[in-house]
Amino acid sequence: MQQIELSYAIAPRRSGRRLIRNPLMELLHAVREHGSISAAARTLGLSYRHVWGELKRWEEALGHPLVTGEQGRRAQLSEFGDKLLWAERQAQARLAPQIEALHADLERAFALAFDDGLHVLSLHASHDEALVLLRAHAAERARLQLDIRFTGSVDAITALNQGRCVMAGFHTLERPPAGSLAQRTYKPLLKPGLHKIIGFARRTQGLIVAPGNPLGLRSIVDVARLRARYVNRSIGTGTRVLLDELLAQADVQARALEGYGDDEPSHTALAHAIASGRADAGLGIESAARSAGLGFVPLVRERYHLVCLKSALEQPAVQALRMLLRGAAWQHQLGTLAGYESADSGEVQSLNALLPWWSFKSPKPRV
Repeated sequence: MQQIELSYAIAPRRSGRRLIRNPLMELLHAVREHGSISAAARTLGLSYRHVWGELKRWEEALGHPLVTGEQGRRAQLSEFGDKLLWAERQAQARLAPQIEALHADLERAFALAFDDGLHVLSLHASHDEALVLLRAHAAERARLQLDIRFTGSVDAITALNQGRCVMAGFHTLERPPAGSLAQRTYKPLLKPGLHKIIGFARRTQGLIVAPGNPLGLRSIVDVARLRARYVNRSIGTGTRVLLDELLAQADVQARALEGYGDDEPSHTALAHAIASGRADAGLGIESAARSAGLGFVPLVRERYHLVCLKSALEQPAVQALRMLLRGAAWQHQLGTLAGYESADSGEVQSLNALLPWWSFKSPKPRV
């Protein structure tokens, strides 16, 4: 069984049917129509030598002869060559509607690249429902496409530092203290002067529980003490870092949580696990709990940060995002999400102002 690989080309618009083109099939069709390799070569705008070489290369690859007749004489397709053309015609005829739709989708997608008024911003970020809302708002209000990939906070900042995205999203407690797990996690990844934070939002994190909170959970300590079934967030996520911080503050071992090793990739998935009865509680955002009709026990307020390299601040897409975040329309939209509020949205801030982990000694005055 041969493998079929699809490809496409970007070219000026042409009239005619929108078929998937294949060089071998075009070559075979030309040979059959014109009865010789030389005529086929002229029709295709290729040299005789190139066409002959391609035919021999394909015969070797496919293990069957494609043409009959000696070099330089009249040629016709072999039975196998005829069957190939027949199979291709059948497939093109059956798949014509899907091919047309695929062409249309690709053309719409690439039309964006030629639209000088549209900006695209690549963003790797810890899962956040405000970012989902922002993506739709940006496309509608600012002609800004946010190419968001949700991942863990650590992976998001790592992707930024490796040049795989322009901006990263992560979250911490307000002014996380020195010596905290957040400091040990994020400080090695961020450098004052190189990175800049753009204000985004404050949000509430807490325990997502069953409706009515039947177990009466009020803290992580209660979850451990009552042996409630817990569902965690994935390693490398900011919420996992927050949980481990809360456990350390309460002097509770991770193994005391029944289900500490059972994790979900997003707040939405975590809420679904609780709604389905698979778990009793998990640490997540309030909006995910409310959307799923679940109970919520607020524990902490935190900041969700957007971070980029200082050099990216002048990029049109980043400037468009900052302007959007400062606008009244976005402030209103953000306020519709449970547990969210604006926090210097769109304003550029220094790392050491929000994350007081760095100390810089003033240079000694000259005497």
